[in-house]
Formats: sequence, C-alpha cells, structure tokens
Amino acid sequence: MAERTLRGARLGGQSFEDERGIEFAARQQVGYRCPRGHEFEITMSDEADIPAVWECPRCGDEAESTAGIQREVKAEKPVRTHWDMLLERRSEKELEDILKERLELLRGGEIGPAHLHRANAKKRRVS
Repeated sequence: MAERTLRGARLGGQSFEDERGIEFAARQQVGYRCPRGHEFEITMSDEADIPAVWECPRCGDEAESTAGIQREVKAEKPVRTHWDMLLERRSEKELEDILKERLELLRGGEIGPAHLHRANAKKRRVS
C-alpha cells in the first residue's frame, strides 16, 4: 500500500503541472453598473455572447452593461382567459343553450350534488 501513495503530496495541495506551452483562451473584461451605483467587471471569453444584465455581486440587483448592450425585448402574448379559450370553441348562442340545458337538469335533480337530490325528493313526496 505504501508503494501507491505519493510522498509529499497532500489533498487539495498544489498542482504538479506547469503552465509552459499552454495557450489560454482569448478573454475580455465586460463592465456592469447596478441601480445602486456599484460598478464591477466580469471576465468572459471573446467568443461569448455578452448578456445585457448581470447580477450585482454586492447587492444582488440586476446590473446593466456599461458597453451599451440592450436587453432583448420579447413580444409578450396577450393573456388568454378561460372565457377567451371557450369562445374559440363555441359561439355565445351555443353556450347559452348549453347553460339552459344544464340548469334544467340540475333543477330536475338529474345532475349535481347528492344532498340537493335528497332535498328535492323529500319535497316531491310531501307535495
């Protein structure tokens, strides 16, 4: 077992590789400023798409790029309500007819909660 260990090396210690012959990727410094006035720079690759906003490391607010990069404005879809989706499938006349039909069934005791049916059945027997 002693043959497999490295003498003098400790866990989390220094690397035995040297930096000779290594070419680092091209980098750039991108500046940001948050609404509270904090300014900072982030190191990014030259090939990276630079985001328009970055979280401020001091306060956590959204910081905007000092290079003039603008946020992408996304076209927002209008909010569709349940009623809008219903009108895509049926006309108002059809919906009124369905409502009348369902109300007649409910009042007749054919559909709906059981406690409503029992109350209607007792009224019918008494009458």
